[in-house]
Amino acid sequence: MIENRKYIIIGVFCLIGLVYLSRLFYLQVLDDSYSLESSSNSIKRVIEIPYRGQIYDRNGKLIVYNSPVYDLYVTPKKVSIPDTLAFCRLVGLERTEFDSIMAHAKAYSYVKPSLFLRQLSKEDFARIQDALVDYRGFEHITSSMRTYPARTLANTLGYVAEISKEQLEAQETPYYRQGDYIGRSGLEKQYESVLRGQRGIKFIMQDVHAVPKGSWKNGAFDSLAVAGKNLHTGIDVEIQQYADTLMQNKVGSVVAIEPSTGQVLCMVSAPTYDPNILSSRHFSKSYAQLAKNPYKPLINRPIMASYRPGSTFKLIQALVAMQDGAVTPSSIFSHAGVPMKCHCFRSGRLNISGAVQYSCNPYFYHVFRRLLYNNSERNTFKASATGLQHWHDMVSRFGIGQKLGIDLPGELKGSLPDASYYNRMYGENHWKFSTVYSLSIGEGELLINPLKMANVAAIIANRGWYYTPHIVSGIGKPGEGIDPKYLEKHDVGINPQYFEYVIEGMQGAVENGTVTAAAKIPDIVICGKTGTSQNRKGKDHSIFVAFAPRENPKIAIAVFVENAGWGGIAAASVASLVIEKYIKRQVVDHALDKKVKEANYLPGVTPPQKPAPKKIEPPKDSVAKPLMVKAIPPRPTAPATVEAKSSIASRPVTTSEN
Repeated sequence: MIENRKYIIIGVFCLIGLVYLSRLFYLQVLDDSYSLESSSNSIKRVIEIPYRGQIYDRNGKLIVYNSPVYDLYVTPKKVSIPDTLAFCRLVGLERTEFDSIMAHAKAYSYVKPSLFLRQLSKEDFARIQDALVDYRGFEHITSSMRTYPARTLANTLGYVAEISKEQLEAQETPYYRQGDYIGRSGLEKQYESVLRGQRGIKFIMQDVHAVPKGSWKNGAFDSLAVAGKNLHTGIDVEIQQYADTLMQNKVGSVVAIEPSTGQVLCMVSAPTYDPNILSSRHFSKSYAQLAKNPYKPLINRPIMASYRPGSTFKLIQALVAMQDGAVTPSSIFSHAGVPMKCHCFRSGRLNISGAVQYSCNPYFYHVFRRLLYNNSERNTFKASATGLQHWHDMVSRFGIGQKLGIDLPGELKGSLPDASYYNRMYGENHWKFSTVYSLSIGEGELLINPLKMANVAAIIANRGWYYTPHIVSGIGKPGEGIDPKYLEKHDVGINPQYFEYVIEGMQGAVENGTVTAAAKIPDIVICGKTGTSQNRKGKDHSIFVAFAPRENPKIAIAVFVENAGWGGIAAASVASLVIEKYIKRQVVDHALDKKVKEANYLPGVTPPQKPAPKKIEPPKDSVAKPLMVKAIPPRPTAPATVEAKSSIASRPVTTSEN
C-alpha cells in the first residue's frame, strides 16, 4: 500500500516537471513573440501611418488629397545634442520652443518616442536629414498632410488635428498614439473610421548605435499599411466655389439640394476660410486667429446657426392647413381686425395661392387661427392647446424641430414649440391663440437652420417626400457603402394635390410678387418664397427658399443673408444666380452677378475705445475741487451674428415683412 503511494507521488512530480519543460520549449523555441520581446533592444518596431482616404465631388474632381511630409520624433533618454543653439537653427526653432517641446516629451515618457516636429516638407527634411546623424535620439516617420486644391467647403470638410489627451484616454480599442492626427470636425470627423485606414508595422534590426541592419526575419511579421477609403460626395465644386464668391462680405448660408436624391450640391457658410491654413504645422496659430474673428467663421452655419424662418414658414402653414381641412385652396379672408400689417394691397381678394405669392400676413393669421381651433374642444384654452399639439405633430414631419440626420457632426435641432412648451412658459390653461399667433408668420419661438429650409424646398419640389440630406454619396466607389437611412424615402403626409396650389403661388412670387425683378432667370421657371427673419441685435435677416425648374426639379435651395433686410433682394438674388449657374453652367446676367458680389452686408464691429485721459487735479490751495470720475470705455459691440447654440424665446410680434 505504502509502496503504491510512493509511485503515485513520483508520477505527479514527473508530470509537473514535464509540463514545465513543455512550456519552456514552447516559449524559447516555438513562440516567436517571446523572442521578439527579448530582442527589443536590437529590434525596432516601426509604425507605418496609412494615407487617409481622398474626397471627390459629384463629377470626380478631387476636393481633398494627401501630400507626403515627415514627422520628427524624439526619445528623451537617447538625446545627445552637442550644441543646442546650432540644433535650433537647423530645425528652425527658438530656444524657448525647443525647451517647451522637450519638457512635454519628458512628461509623456522618458524612454518612449514622442512627436518633436510635425509636417516637414520634402525640401525641409532633405536639408536636415544628413545633419541629424550628429544628434542622437531623433528619428523620422513618413506621414501626410491634407491638401485642399479647391480651397473651399472648409466647414463641411472639417479638419484633422493632433489627438487630445482626453480622446486618447477615451479609446475603447487602443489605436491612436500621442501625436497622431484625428478628424476633429466635418466629414473628417464623421467618417474618421473610414478615412483613417489601417496601420502597418515593420520590425527593423539595428545595432547598438541604432543603425538599421535590415528587416527582422525577412519581414515575416511585418504588415502593410492599408490606405483609407475614398469618399465620393454629391457636392458640385464649381457651384460651391461660385456660391462662395456671391457670399463674400456677407454673413450667412447657402444650401442647395438635389431633390430626387437628397444629395447636397453646395453648402456655404459665410464668412469662410481656406481649409489649407488648418492643415499645416502652424495649426494652433491659424485656429486661434479664426476663433478670435468676430464673424465666427468656424461655425458651420447651415447646420448650427438658428434663425426664425419668417414668411418662408407660410409654405408649411398652407400645406398643413389644407391637409387638416382648416382651409381650402379657395379660402378668402378679410384683413379686418388682424393685429398685423399687410403689404400686398389686395385686402380680402386672395386665395391660398395669392396669399403665398404676395406673402399676406393677415391671411396666414387666419389660417393659423383656423388650424388651432379646428377641433371639438369648447374651452378656448383647451382648444388652443389641442390644436397647437396637432399642428406641432404635422409640422414636425417636415423635419422642423428635430435633427434631420445629415452626415455631419454638430447639427442642431432648432425649436418647434408644442403645448407643453407654452404650459411651462405661461401655465396650463393660461394661454391661447392670441398668445402664440406670431407663429403663423414664422416668428415667435420658432427656430430653424438653413439646411431645414432647403429640405422644405426639396419636399415641395417632390410634392410631399424627401430623402435625408447627405454629403457623401459613396464610400470606396460612387454609389456604394453609404448608410441605408440616406436611401429611405420619407413622406410628410400631405396630399400631393395641395402642393400644386402652393407651387403656383411660389412661381407667382418670383414672376410677379415679392421677389425683385432682377432675380428672374430667362428660360428657367423658378418657384420661390421670400422671408425676413426678425433680429433683435440689428437689421433683419434676408431669406429665400426656392426650387427649379417647376417640373422635374433639379435643385432646391435656401439662402440666408444676415443683416440684409428684405428677402426679395439680397437672398433671392444669390439664389437665382446659383440656380442659373447649376442648370445652365453659366451666368448670363453679369450685371446682377457683379452687383451681388460687390454687396457688403457685414455688420459693423465697433472697436474698443481708449479710456479718457485722467484730469490733472488742481493745487490744494484751489478754491474749488472738481469731482473726479474715472472714464469707462464702452464695451465692444458684437456683430449681429446668430450664435450656433442660441435659444431664443421671443415674445409674439405684431408685424412681419416679406
